[in-house]
Amino acid sequence: MLDDVLGREVADLLQVLDDGFPRVEQMTGPEARAAVAARSAVVTNLDDVRSAEDRVVLADPGVPVRIYHPHPDAPGEEGSRPAVVFLHGGGFVFCSIESHDGFCRRFARHTGAVVVSVDYRLAPEHPAPAAAEDAYAATVWTHAHARDLGVDPGRLVVAGDSAGGNLAAVVALMARDRGGPALAGQVLLYPVIEPDFDSPSYRTYAEGHFNTRAAMEWYWTQYLGGHPASTPLPEPAEYVVPSRAASLAGLAPAVVVTAGRDPLSSEGAAYADALRAAGTPVRHRHYPDLFHGFATIGPFAAAESARELLWADVGALVARPDRDEVSA
Repeated sequence: MLDDVLGREVADLLQVLDDGFPRVEQMTGPEARAAVAARSAVVTNLDDVRSAEDRVVLADPGVPVRIYHPHPDAPGEEGSRPAVVFLHGGGFVFCSIESHDGFCRRFARHTGAVVVSVDYRLAPEHPAPAAAEDAYAATVWTHAHARDLGVDPGRLVVAGDSAGGNLAAVVALMARDRGGPALAGQVLLYPVIEPDFDSPSYRTYAEGHFNTRAAMEWYWTQYLGGHPASTPLPEPAEYVVPSRAASLAGLAPAVVVTAGRDPLSSEGAAYADALRAAGTPVRHRHYPDLFHGFATIGPFAAAESARELLWADVGALVARPDRDEVSA
């Protein structure tokens, strides 16, 4: 449990977020995108990395990425650093490499990884599985260009928050199914997994906790091109809803982070359990007093210890190129 001071910080910030976040479910995709972009915070940790380079990789369509190179004194060795392909959240509709710039800089600084942040195509203009295909293509590109990036191709992790957590889970499935890169890990921060809006956490936290059931139904509707109750999933379905995979065996070791005060908490925990039951090594970090999105909020003391554990968990993944089991 959080102490009184941190508990008050959580309650106050949650109130601010819940009161101020745009009611995206009442907007079009472009309107929601503009409203969220207008709330972007100024990045204050530019010096956390040695450099940040914007590139467009691949072709037809090109996929924009931002590549963060750590300082030479960051953990790890120059020329053989781990690589993290990072997939931002935003309900498949908004956010970008800009919205998660500060978090990616922290990620690179504290893990010593070269972070490749992916500006994948957004819904509703580009429905499923366009975002997942962009995410996978960027992952394959990162592996193929490991030497140019100064990374060890055997220490490649895919990570994402919220909708990006969905995409990271899907990339892990695609890599297994398509004979793609052998990933060292998948890091899923409060991931969007399943369009089931009647789970225990949805029933408890449908409103009043920043991320709402109404918003989540809207996100899925944008991504699928129709409400999930009446819209067939593109095939293969697991490349949109990873829990629909016939098997979760043979996947990269996972770190799954869930927040107790989040409608997505139940599906994230269920996916962690399903991965473990299939023999995939899993470390599940659950924070009962925190809420959706906490990890990427910079000046938020209640999230600091969780981020420190995240950096350590990523370090454990990339320190094990033989893919030994992550402790539960």
